[in-house]
Amino acid sequence: MMLNDPEQPGAPAQETGLAEPAVTTAAAVPAAVPAALAVEGVPTRFACFVTGTDTEIGKTLISSAILHKLVQTGVRACGMKPIAAGADERDGELHNEDAAMLRAAGNVNLPQRITTPFMLREPCAPHIAAALEGVTIEPVTILTAYAEILGASDATVVEGVGGFCVPFSDDFDSAGLAVQLNLPVIMVVGMRLGCISHALLTAEAIISRGLVLGGWVANLVDPDMRFVDENISALEQRMPAPLLGRVPRLDNPSAAGAAAFIELAGLPGWPATRA
Repeated sequence: MMLNDPEQPGAPAQETGLAEPAVTTAAAVPAAVPAALAVEGVPTRFACFVTGTDTEIGKTLISSAILHKLVQTGVRACGMKPIAAGADERDGELHNEDAAMLRAAGNVNLPQRITTPFMLREPCAPHIAAALEGVTIEPVTILTAYAEILGASDATVVEGVGGFCVPFSDDFDSAGLAVQLNLPVIMVVGMRLGCISHALLTAEAIISRGLVLGGWVANLVDPDMRFVDENISALEQRMPAPLLGRVPRLDNPSAAGAAAFIELAGLPGWPATRA
């Protein structure tokens, strides 16, 4: 059975293919967060969680490209980077390049405290950066902000931090956040030596938590990588989700530039282009 195959007979039924939000910490999901799917199982809006095989593999670029394509369809699209580690102060406000790129790619203007509720100064693992500032990263803060974004937008792209299982605190991590948000996951595979194992292990970790792996994007992070086509072919044969695009190494990385290399129209809930 493939990792993303339906449950076998006798297993608990899931009408939509998406598990109910599991609580991995003491905090419960706020009631204000609406269900991802309608009663009939048809998505009423587009939302996804973007994760990656590692850090520095292009999650922000691909998340911004998804937002760019959403804006082109005519919907109100908003990006969210719940935790950003590595910020400097500008005009009295903390600034992070990744968070700023997401905000620029969308067309919904919300306060930074909503789109990035945890902005941390030190460019390191989030649990370390938070400890240095005496901050506790809690799910309820993120989920409450996410609910506000849902109320102000038609489509949402949530970008994770680093790889899929990055710790935020002693009992909360990126995987736990993905479970509580209960969104289809889009995985960015950083194309470089070792990416096949990293990608398959990440896919296994996603699906083992009851999440749907909606698709994956091959992003060339090592321009000198040999046998790129062969690596992508090997992943296509083994990945239980469709390849959504191949993004080459861009001289001037931008949301619009990367968007030209990905195709998302087949994803559940993807909006039709408005006249």
